[in-house]
Amino acid sequence: MRLSTLLAAGLLFAMSSPLWAERSILVQSTTSTANSGLYDHILPIFAKATGITVNVVAVGTGQAIRNAQNCDGDVLLVHAKAAEEAFVQEGYGVSRADVMYNDFVFVGPPSDPAGIAGGSDAAVALTAIAETEALFVSRGDDSGTHKKEMALWASADIDPTGASGTWYRETGSGMGATLNVGVGMSGYVMTDRATWISFGNKGDFGIVVEGDPALFNQYGVILVNPSRCPSVKAEDGQAFIDWLVSADGQSAIGAYTRDGQQLFFPNAQ
Repeated sequence: MRLSTLLAAGLLFAMSSPLWAERSILVQSTTSTANSGLYDHILPIFAKATGITVNVVAVGTGQAIRNAQNCDGDVLLVHAKAAEEAFVQEGYGVSRADVMYNDFVFVGPPSDPAGIAGGSDAAVALTAIAETEALFVSRGDDSGTHKKEMALWASADIDPTGASGTWYRETGSGMGATLNVGVGMSGYVMTDRATWISFGNKGDFGIVVEGDPALFNQYGVILVNPSRCPSVKAEDGQAFIDWLVSADGQSAIGAYTRDGQQLFFPNAQ
């Protein structure tokens, strides 16, 4: 056999061996981190530093948690702290770490039928919406945003689900789709600020309520428990978590902007 043929055969064998296998992990994630473009910014930086490719499944937080509970994924990155802590306490995750934060805002049409524009109190705004029966469009999908919305309604001592299908509309969809419905129907929507900044179909809508401490939006990251899910790539998953909370990862997160605005604020401890 010619030397060139032997070399080619040897290279093909080597590339098919585990030593040449691509290192990759799967992250179950909330949608806002993907839709905002954050992953497009930070994941190439991480891959260059470590050689690990990160594949992302972007769904609502509730679905992401269920997927991780079913061992579909190595890392969970979402924004519903109570649900995240329960995930760890129930043995599905190893430990939880803060990564970054931003906030939620209410957006609405210039007609402002509930008269809430310029406000900074979420409970007051929701009370006005309910009292005037102004159209409000909810994700209604058990996402982190939906969980926060329902907690805010509860703080106003209002159960909007009794008005489902009238002034309270539930899309059962992601943030972008829900914003599209809200803009199309001239209804108020609660959204995370990063998705709103990145959203390309704002029409004449604008932010009407912001600045309430209750609208704080914390993101956390968790390694799926390899004792519970033997398929978890624990070493590479932990490497991603360690990078996210490191000075380099936190700097990369803080450096990401859209239209001159910072979308996420790193706060790992």
